[in-house]
Amino acid sequence: MRIVTIAATAFLLAMPLQAADNPATISVTGEGQVELAPDMATINLGVTTEDRAAAAALSANSERLAQVISALKDAGIEGRDIQTAGLALNPRYDYSGSNGAPFLTGYIASNSVTVRVRDLSLLGRLMDTVVTQGANTLNGPRFGLQDDAAPRDDARRLAVEDAARKAAIYANAAGVTLGPILSITEAGAAPAPMPFVMAAERYAKAADVPVAEGELTISDSVAILYAIAPE
Repeated sequence: MRIVTIAATAFLLAMPLQAADNPATISVTGEGQVELAPDMATINLGVTTEDRAAAAALSANSERLAQVISALKDAGIEGRDIQTAGLALNPRYDYSGSNGAPFLTGYIASNSVTVRVRDLSLLGRLMDTVVTQGANTLNGPRFGLQDDAAPRDDARRLAVEDAARKAAIYANAAGVTLGPILSITEAGAAPAPMPFVMAAERYAKAADVPVAEGELTISDSVAILYAIAPE
């Protein structure tokens, strides 16, 4: 009987400790957004050429792309902002024969580069220039920021404030008092891209390609776990 009494006492003493280890909580997610104008853009452009001989297709491609890159540098684009994105040489087949067997008719060479434009006032004229110089594939621009550290921190602060506001509403509605923060977990989010895609032929012979920069949205999300203060 004495052993049972001691065991029961130990169990009762452990109950408050277990409750303290598992406090009542409120979990909320906060969202923060900052909108601002972009200050840079990225475009992808390239040259595709065809010829019966592989060497001729590649040589013509290299010559035209060299002209495009030269035009980019003449327009003020630095070498560090021009990067090869893809180079390919593929056979071209004709499948229209009567027996259905393909036969080789030539080769297709393609080469593309990714270009960062840090002066957006040049963007429209630049896209027109590269097409004039021989680029026949063009995708973009994708707008962005050269340095997004400060606006991203602002979005984080707004996300924490939003979480605190929501937690206070829930606590008030439930008739409880918020305790200390137990954990903070950042979900994070990337800026919403603003693509602008058009076939290269539609750029050709335009005085300046019209480009609308719009705004970027930098967003962040945070999950915060609050303890509920004991009564």
